[in-house]
Amino acid sequence: MMGKVLNVRLSLERRFCTAALALLFCAPAGFSFSVAGQQESTCEANGSLYYVGEWYFLDSDHCTQCECTAEGSACARTECTSLPAACIHVSHYPTDCCPRCERIGCEYRGVVYDLGQNFQPSECEQCTCDSDGIARCLVADCAPPPCVNPVYESGKCCPECKEGPNCYVDASRSQVIPAGVPVWVDSCTKCRCHDGQDAGYWEGNRLATCSRLKNCTPEQPSNQQN
Repeated sequence: MMGKVLNVRLSLERRFCTAALALLFCAPAGFSFSVAGQQESTCEANGSLYYVGEWYFLDSDHCTQCECTAEGSACARTECTSLPAACIHVSHYPTDCCPRCERIGCEYRGVVYDLGQNFQPSECEQCTCDSDGIARCLVADCAPPPCVNPVYESGKCCPECKEGPNCYVDASRSQVIPAGVPVWVDSCTKCRCHDGQDAGYWEGNRLATCSRLKNCTPEQPSNQQN
């Protein structure tokens, strides 16, 4: 009787050992066993195994971050924040999820300016790089010059009358006289330019006001013979 009980006990121990070995070597993929024999979940990604609670980014998408949980990988894609409106230089690095703003400022006619910078792209323009990345400019509005032969100089926006205010005697534009004083243009004709005090006068009006003596015949210059 004792021998039969011993044989039954040995048979049960063999079966238990065989079942334990089957669980150890034939466990489903994605599961492992700790030293204490407790089941512990893992997640496989990027060619590696991650344990529950571990975080990782997918090699195929640097914007997707995952957490290994007991139910498997829980992933979410990172949302990139908007770049500053004044960003004028953006870099995309292979290891970064989102683009980087390397510089903010204004670009005007191919030239980059810093925020708040004042600049003068031409003689007649005064510009400021505003905080929104837009260059705002004021363009000088030059008054009509009070002369018929203005001079434009480098570095200056508006033309200047180097010879002072003047005008043409008539529509032929063949003779120029100074403004402000009457001028006898011949023995019978006296002309006067506006003296330039009235700015509106110079907008399109470049001719003198002339008066002619009645019954006057202009003297012809005598021809001198050598």
